[in-house]
Amino acid sequence: MSLLFILVLWVHLFSAVVLVGGSFFIWVVVWPASFTIAEDEAERTRMVGRIAKRFAYLTHGSVAALFLSGAYLAWPYVVAPGLVLSTLRGEVLLAKVAVVVLTISLMYANNIYHGRKIMRLAAQGRLDDVKRVRKLTHAASYVTLGLLVVITLLGATLVGL
Repeated sequence: MSLLFILVLWVHLFSAVVLVGGSFFIWVVVWPASFTIAEDEAERTRMVGRIAKRFAYLTHGSVAALFLSGAYLAWPYVVAPGLVLSTLRGEVLLAKVAVVVLTISLMYANNIYHGRKIMRLAAQGRLDDVKRVRKLTHAASYVTLGLLVVITLLGATLVGL
């Protein structure tokens, strides 16, 4: 195993920790704590929105690092695509890539569309509409968290093969 491979693997794992750990931190710690910090719905929405926006910078960087490091780590399967369906490792990698594409698509679609909508509705004082949209965005976010767990399990499986 080369030093470059170990370095890229470390970048991949660290980026995954930031993305997955940060996502769970937002939903398990920040969101519930926001109810005890601010009673005013509009203030709480702005606060969580600002935290989420700041976390988004880490998310974007982590996703980019995961994409680049993942492409490097999967390169043997890119140059020899026959390995993908002829080996168990290739099949698990293909499943992981499919779940990653689904997760990233859902995560960004949800955050971009609903995040902006919630911030706009909160600024307009339309808190009933904020609550309605939040139910949709929370459902999508919890699905995303579940998919992140699946990706993590598939990654751990790849290490064991």
